[in-house]
This record gives sequence, C-alpha cells and structure tokens, in this order.
Amino acid sequence: MPRFQVPTIDISAWVGRGSPDSRAAVVAAVDHACRTVGFMQIKGHGIADAVISDFEAGLDEFFALPLAAKKAYVRPAGENRGYSPPKSESLSYSLGVDPVTRMNDFFEAFNVGTSAAEYPGSTATPADYAKNTWPAETALFEPAVRTYYDEARRVAHTLTRIFAAALRAPEDFFDGMTDHSIDVLRMNNYALPPGTIELDGELTGMGEHTDFGLVTVLWADQVKGLQVLAQDGSWNDVSPADGALLVNLGDVAARLTNDKWMSTLHRVKPPVIDGTIERRRSAAFFHDGNADAVIAPLPHFVSREAPALYEPVTVSEHIAAKLGGSRAGRKNDTAVREAARVMASLG
Repeated sequence: MPRFQVPTIDISAWVGRGSPDSRAAVVAAVDHACRTVGFMQIKGHGIADAVISDFEAGLDEFFALPLAAKKAYVRPAGENRGYSPPKSESLSYSLGVDPVTRMNDFFEAFNVGTSAAEYPGSTATPADYAKNTWPAETALFEPAVRTYYDEARRVAHTLTRIFAAALRAPEDFFDGMTDHSIDVLRMNNYALPPGTIELDGELTGMGEHTDFGLVTVLWADQVKGLQVLAQDGSWNDVSPADGALLVNLGDVAARLTNDKWMSTLHRVKPPVIDGTIERRRSAAFFHDGNADAVIAPLPHFVSREAPALYEPVTVSEHIAAKLGGSRAGRKNDTAVREAARVMASLG
C-alpha cells in the first residue's frame, strides 16, 4: 500500500436512490476520509461527460484570448469575480506565510459566483455576492460555464447531505448555514510559455493554502501539479482518476468539527513534466456557506479534554481575511494553526 492515498468513493447511492446499506457505506467512507486525509475522489457524481467536454472547450476558448483582452475583465479584489492575471496573487499569504517573492503564483484564473439577486428575501448583499462578468469575445464560455456551475453546485449540496449523516445530524443540518451560500467557481490555467520565465526555485504554480469554506469540488486535468500535505508533513502528488472529481474540505468544516475533520493544506507545483512545460487546467467550485453564518466548533466536538480551537467568526469575515492576504498582500494573522503546519512542512 502507498504511504499516502486519497480514497476513491462512489457516491451514486446518494445521487440516485440507493439502499440504506449502500448509503451508509458511503457515509462511513466519507467520514473516514474527512478525518484522515481531508481529500477524496468521488465517482458516481452524475455529471455527464458532455457537460465536462463542453466546459473544457469553454475554458480553452477564454484562456486562449490575448492577455490584453483578458485583463479587461480584472475586477476589484474584494469582489472575487472576473479575471486574475499570472503572478497577481500569493495564496500562501492567505495563511500569513511569507512567499519567497510577493505575488509569485504563476496561474491565471477567472471567477464566477452566485449573485445577491439569486437570493431574494435573504440577507445577501452585493458586497459578498457580486454580479458576474462574462467576456464578450467568447461564444462557448458562458453557456458551458453556467451549465457546469449548476452541476457542481448540485454535487456540493449532495455532499453536505452526506456530511450531515456522517455527523449524525438531520439531513438538512447544513441548510441553515448554506441557504444563501457564497458559491464561487474559480477556473485556473497554469500556462508557462517556453522562454518567457526562468524555471527556478522561486516559481510557484499556486502556493500552500487551505480552502476557505465548507467544501470544494474540483475538476482538473490529469497533468501532475497538485500536491497535498499528509499528516507526516510530506507533500504528495494527487491526480484525479478517470471520470472522478476531487473533493476537499475547507476551513469552515474544520472549524465546525474542532479539527476532527481536516482542512488540508495543498499547493500546485509548476506543470513541468520531464523538463517540458505542459499546460494544466482546473476548476474549483467553492461551497463556502452563508456570508452572515457564524462559524464556531459545534458543542459536541468540544469538551474539557478537547477545548475549542477557534473563536467564532462569520464566513464573510473569514473569507475577507484570507482574500486580503492572497490578493492584496495583507498578511492574514488569523490562520495560526494552518500557518504552523505550512512552516513545519517547509522546515
């Protein structure tokens, strides 16, 4: 058996009408993955191959545009929408960890998300739920992204029902903190054109970080690059199996369970395979929770022997602190536990 392994779990029993026993087996497998790795691969998610193929074509259409055209869609950092050019972010700073050089993550990205207009009657405001920007130069991108977005959100909702069962809570346990969730789809392109940059130790595809919210559903190429930090402090390569999506927990899940479930550190190394630069694409759907939801360890995860590890914070406050680090260069001094794990892995 390999030293480190991301388990593969078929969740079709929860996508369709599985038997009680088959559903219970999924719950047990997910709970074990959440406690030991914080990452899993899921099959049986129900997203059609055609949806993913169209999505890939849409990504290729947008990222193939000239850089000047893409830069027209840069939005203010606080809005978390639109285009992010290469080397404009440093994800390790979201944890308060100094990168080797500031703003050195070599990826470009485009973000879309749920707007306040989709949650009428709720407390959602444009400050946390900004409108989307869609590039006028593309034809495939918007419809393909919208379709995939809806499917990824469905998968995230399915996972929260599995999570509730794993926590021995009612199936709608997460509804009260996700009924106007800050959901964002971040589409990443790791592109290193030959001859334009020196491949040295300071180059980072995407720096060490934890995800901010409740759960992340990740589609990715099978090109190597993604690395996950194991409990022994080692960094390990992770690529999706055929037809699988990668799923990992975020900080909200860790805080709710008082670190019984793991918001696992991960990073992306430059896509250089056998000395050759390769393109790598990924798309992370972040299901973060309601902006005004107060996140703190649940009572049954706190005891005299296991005191609360986190102070209460709203989802909006937590995300703002982390985005202020990754995009605005303001070191996040609230991620003490996560930063300590990064430094231990680098030491």
